[in-house]
Amino acid sequence: MVSDKSLVERVLVHRERHAFDQLIKRHQSMLRYSLRQWTGWDLALADDLAQETFLRAYQALAKFRFDSSFTTWLYRIAYRIFLDHQKSASTRNLEYVGDAWQEEMEQSGQSGQEDLHRDLARAMQTLSPDQRAAIHLLLHRQYSHQEISDIMEIPLGTVKTHINRGRQLLADALEDWRGE
Repeated sequence: MVSDKSLVERVLVHRERHAFDQLIKRHQSMLRYSLRQWTGWDLALADDLAQETFLRAYQALAKFRFDSSFTTWLYRIAYRIFLDHQKSASTRNLEYVGDAWQEEMEQSGQSGQEDLHRDLARAMQTLSPDQRAAIHLLLHRQYSHQEISDIMEIPLGTVKTHINRGRQLLADALEDWRGE
């Protein structure tokens, strides 16, 4: 498999759009899933934000310096776009997890555990956007605390605080599941 670095270099040096298409295909599924979680399972919004992420990444590719992995850089762009959307949104419904979430679970073959997943998704929506993003990046994407700090552009200690407080809130919200 060709590395992300090689693909980025092919885009920059040889202007190969096909190489950027490969980067999109490689990363779009995971990025869209992350954005879906961050947006409360608003599929259309998550897809729009993912598209905007790849557009901005392409436009800024010449500025990518390989100081971090391509995925860390890409998630940093996605997180900024998500925050920009959060700031501009006049109303947010953080408690509702709609039918789109149910569809996602059925398509992923996890419908047997749907009660737990539904309760977890609802609990995640009660977290602040920063807590939700940090916990998602840690648990679902398995980024290190330092990588999360780089993506979210916040101090390492703040990342740890978001994760610890978010975990405690999730534990409290999912108290009924402890005995099962």
